[in-house]
Amino acid sequence: MSLCMNQATAEKLMSGAIGAPARELAQWTHRSVYRAAGLLAFQFDHSSTNIFAPQGTPARSIFGLSMLVLAICAAIFLVVSGLLLYTLIRYRHRNGDSNREPAQIYGSNQVELSWTVIPVLIIVVLFLATARVIFITEQARKPASAVDVVVIGHQYWWEYRYPKLGIVTANELHVPVSDPGHPTPTYLTMSSADTDHSFWVPELAGKMDVIPNKVNTMWIDPEKPGLYLGQCAQYCGTQHAKMLIRVYADSPADFAAWVAAQQHPALQNASASEGSAVFQRNACISCHAISGTAAKGTFGPDLSHVASRATIASGSVPNTPENLRAFVDDPAHFKPGALMPAMHLSDHDLDAVTQYLMTLR
Repeated sequence: MSLCMNQATAEKLMSGAIGAPARELAQWTHRSVYRAAGLLAFQFDHSSTNIFAPQGTPARSIFGLSMLVLAICAAIFLVVSGLLLYTLIRYRHRNGDSNREPAQIYGSNQVELSWTVIPVLIIVVLFLATARVIFITEQARKPASAVDVVVIGHQYWWEYRYPKLGIVTANELHVPVSDPGHPTPTYLTMSSADTDHSFWVPELAGKMDVIPNKVNTMWIDPEKPGLYLGQCAQYCGTQHAKMLIRVYADSPADFAAWVAAQQHPALQNASASEGSAVFQRNACISCHAISGTAAKGTFGPDLSHVASRATIASGSVPNTPENLRAFVDDPAHFKPGALMPAMHLSDHDLDAVTQYLMTLR
């Protein structure tokens, strides 16, 4: 049954002219259509991982190539389906047909040339188009104004280092918006600390593998401020699905303010001194770093400004005191298989260290 109806039919159904069962069906259909529309709107919202809304030069080049491939494949599908449909109708069995096998024709040079030359030409076109996009993205000249970021993949989080700015952070990548008149692209130099990962933010660029003992490079140039979401696109273990990526494209002023805040040592609030002591006398100090303190660990995310981040657990949950306390107490509550062990702190120490971490802005 079609879900579409004209306005007159809908009015009759709603008014009761066609009966209660039909009216209930109309109401159900109406709700279903709106739910479907809402779901599609959510799926293709700007903040989603939408490959059909490129917001950067690499993503736009890939989108154009994708549309070319889709158009060629659609044309092939229509031609083949049309010929098949014509054959089924034109040569269908009819009453009175003899059961003899029709005459067989062999060695048609025209047919053989067609199904050989046409696929070869299609492959050549796709090869040249793909090579052009690869050349554009891989060989683009790096301007002096580019921002350099070292990306290191971990199980299951992302480490970001800004070598020229002296900043180390995790999971939330901040980059400046790139104005076409004054381009400020961000160049990402990528490697892995453990296993294979893949960095993918669909609205900004294509996928790039993050591999141990190998350095890969890609660049992004978001055109509009906002949040762009991504995902590790290579299965890397138990929590691969929760190894999320959040890229914040900031205006030049906002990016400069973020850099200035990150370059300052972690704020040491006297009211949270007890939590600082708990942090430093437990295993936390072995894995995490907090600038301006004795904590210099590199195995886990840098926590110098953890309270300024919108999420924790690599984007899995919002960064609230309740979630942070639950994560410190038992990381497996949010990310089963996470390499951080449960700390088994007392409630008093757990409250103290949570208060301390929430002051690190």
